[in-house]
Amino acid sequence: MHQELVERRRWISERRFLHALSYCMVLPGPEAQQLATYIGWLLHGTWGGIVAGALFVLPSWFILSFLAWLYLAFGHLPVIAGVLYGIKPAVTAIVVFAAYRIGSRALKNGLLWAMAAVAFIAISAFEVAFPYIVLAAGILGLIGGQIAPAKFTTGDGHRAADKGFGPAYIDDEAPLPEHARFRLGRLLRFAGIGFSLWAGAFGLLIAHYGWQGILSQMAWFFTKAALLTFGGAYAVLPYVYQGAVGQYHWLTGPQMIDGLALGETTPGPLIMIVTFVGFTGAWTNAVFGADSLLLSGIAGGTVATFFTFLPSFLFILIGGPLIESTQGEIMFTAPLTGITAAVVGVILNLAVFFAYHVLWPQGLSGPFDGFSALIGMAAFIALFRYQLGIIPVIAGCGGLGLVYS
Repeated sequence: MHQELVERRRWISERRFLHALSYCMVLPGPEAQQLATYIGWLLHGTWGGIVAGALFVLPSWFILSFLAWLYLAFGHLPVIAGVLYGIKPAVTAIVVFAAYRIGSRALKNGLLWAMAAVAFIAISAFEVAFPYIVLAAGILGLIGGQIAPAKFTTGDGHRAADKGFGPAYIDDEAPLPEHARFRLGRLLRFAGIGFSLWAGAFGLLIAHYGWQGILSQMAWFFTKAALLTFGGAYAVLPYVYQGAVGQYHWLTGPQMIDGLALGETTPGPLIMIVTFVGFTGAWTNAVFGADSLLLSGIAGGTVATFFTFLPSFLFILIGGPLIESTQGEIMFTAPLTGITAAVVGVILNLAVFFAYHVLWPQGLSGPFDGFSALIGMAAFIALFRYQLGIIPVIAGCGGLGLVYS
């Protein structure tokens, strides 16, 4: 998104992009989709945010619904296993490259680098929960902004980096659009509309299937997942795993792992694995009967997706004007700068997590997968040295995995 929106298309400046990203990182739920919604809203108002956020999700919904149907109807296909084998190390390289790109732009001094390092150690060595890391980084940023404001004021560095890209449509100094100005009446109106949409859909499910109905339980569970999990997809996944597998038994552990593999290898946010979980849970439990498994799966996937992403739209449409009004105010920007630094360390931890499971699929006591390492190195070189796009890298690595397997 940074490459397309900041560097190539110049729809938004880097400082405004990172300001929006920091806000989305603080929110519960999927920050990538929230960032797309935020930028669409900033550019074109309410409908811009809805269109950007919805089209960020819909392609993945179609793809994962189709793949879930293939998976459940036809079992494990050797050709899919081969493609997945090649894509997993590519995903590892993509995460490493993401940490590099964000870190090189957001970590402008030694203090921010140290915060990123501490965040990495905290989450990897001590398994500190992501919300606590975000809270600590925000507090440190707030204190640091008062004691050493120069360390937490990154605007000059962002403007310098922007010079090579040319002027942006929404630039650092661009005045706030009219729709981005805070109004209490607007906030209350959107809050009312959002709650009505949620309550109406939830009430309809309860009226038809009862509180104990699978679709009703999915609606309630994925609402909680959207509101209680911070840190993006990898913070949501453990919560979804515990609930869908351990509590509700909508699917088995191996099915959840296969769904994660499918989610990793499809375009769009990884959080779209909720579509797979909902589809599989409703299919397995034959919500609409044994003769309508496909319809059951589509209904389950739709319910899971709708209740996961609805709060994200509301967070942006309600909170966006408040965040935009803090542009340039150190009291508000310093905590977000600290959070961004910490997030770099968290992303690096994800890369280490991926690398461990890809290169040592049977654990450290098992064999080292040398061919996966070669694919991962080739993917990183393609991204870093030759600046290839994500999709060509994924496709090429998937092809290598298929041929090798």
